[in-house]
Amino acid sequence: MADKTITCKDCGADFIFNESEQAFYKEKGFENEPQRCPACRRERKQQRNRRPSGNRY
Repeated sequence: MADKTITCKDCGADFIFNESEQAFYKEKGFENEPQRCPACRRERKQQRNRRPSGNRY
């Protein structure tokens, strides 16, 4: 496996999907490559954690 350059679908920046990350994805059974750079993934995760989790009653 060689490193891959991927363009982030949110900010348009190029980022490297390196061999160790690819091996991790394969080991976990993930079929799709990341579509967002690490910074955008972090931001998106924070946004999800800030939202109320719906009606609990």
